[in-house]
Amino acid sequence: MTKEIWLNLPVNDIKRSVTFFTQIGFTLNQNQPVTENMASLLVGDKKFVIMLFTKDLFEGFCNDRTADPKNGTEVLFSIDAENRDEVDSLLQKAEDSGGSIYAKGGEKDGWMYGGGFIDPDGHRWSVLYMDFSKLPR
Repeated sequence: MTKEIWLNLPVNDIKRSVTFFTQIGFTLNQNQPVTENMASLLVGDKKFVIMLFTKDLFEGFCNDRTADPKNGTEVLFSIDAENRDEVDSLLQKAEDSGGSIYAKGGEKDGWMYGGGFIDPDGHRWSVLYMDFSKLPR
């Protein structure tokens, strides 16, 4: 059966992407080298692996072109936050690190608080705090 899952993400500039993601709180995967065309990051308590690849290397793996995130959203990455302050803090870190905000932090449906940012390569990320004690029954 499956041992684990990780995300492979095409980027334009490995160095810039590593800088961006480490500035917002992701950590370098010490088990993988950082090269000019790939890097590995760990996210969250469960150490979810994100592999960054230059577009040409990524396209070689999938035997297809990469989607242009400027023309639409193929996938939305969601980050689970501990609380509202963490949502706002991560959004601010993303903006300060060269990303842009597509949705400021705000309440949704009375039990969720979230917002979203776009990384330097145009990929969209959602940051969400869910207070299940307020979930309508």
